[in-house]
Amino acid sequence: MQTSTHLLDPARLSELAGLELKARLIVEGYLSGSHRSPFRGFSVEFAEHREYVPGDDLRYVDWKVFGKSDRIYLKQYDEETNFGCTILFDASESMNYQSSQAAVTKLEFARWVAASMAYLVIRQHDAIGLMTFDQSLRDDLPPSSSAAQLREACRRLEALPGAGETPLGEMLPKVAERLSRRGVVVVISDFFDEFSSLERGLRKLSFRRHDVLLLQTIDPAERDFPFEEPTRFEGLENWGDVRANPKAIRKAYQQEFEQHLARLKGLARDLRFDYLCLRTDQPPTPALAGLLGQRRARRGS
Repeated sequence: MQTSTHLLDPARLSELAGLELKARLIVEGYLSGSHRSPFRGFSVEFAEHREYVPGDDLRYVDWKVFGKSDRIYLKQYDEETNFGCTILFDASESMNYQSSQAAVTKLEFARWVAASMAYLVIRQHDAIGLMTFDQSLRDDLPPSSSAAQLREACRRLEALPGAGETPLGEMLPKVAERLSRRGVVVVISDFFDEFSSLERGLRKLSFRRHDVLLLQTIDPAERDFPFEEPTRFEGLENWGDVRANPKAIRKAYQQEFEQHLARLKGLARDLRFDYLCLRTDQPPTPALAGLLGQRRARRGS
């Protein structure tokens, strides 16, 4: 698979060898593949019996049951299907933050994570879609499994400027309504929004019965708060600048930050979403590999 985008250079592609994104919950699809469909078929994994009706294919008669009961029953199976995966990508101004501890902005880091997930989906012949947003929806690239789709998704990710506010909690119900079929939804954001608003938005995705991964991207300074001298903190997304003594506010700030992360992680657990916090000063591939491995182990549970 070839693509000209710098987001997926050969060295980075090699890091993804052996990784797969499998649907953990029941999804909807069109083609025969490797993910369980909610529609009954006659392939792969046994689900239940149903009574024979004239016109049914006799190849699926359970003759052992017939011998015991003298009644004709057919074996039914869970059909396997290709799935659609949609990446919801936060392109707001806060994603442009970069401290001296990180080599890239949160936006550039998140671009690579999104491109990696798109590559994995396309490589396994599933369909990838992309929605990018700040205060409004910027892009809505419908899911496709073509190699051209990967190039187009990467092109759009590269073009994002990282500007504007992100009322993420308000955006999630809107994008959930646009997803007409159940599938895998990957939300990539710093999730900096009022928790009550985030909760309402994420519950909407849960209500629509999507299989959701939350990939939170943060800069190390946002969590470690390493500042020592009196500092002017520049506000993003229309927040004003603030002058403060870091030593005086460090404890309260870190408690508030950790509480937000803990509440988001707890909500993900309650909704049966997968959650991963990624720091821009650490390589994302090992953490992604761990998450995808856990999903594969839990598949069908």
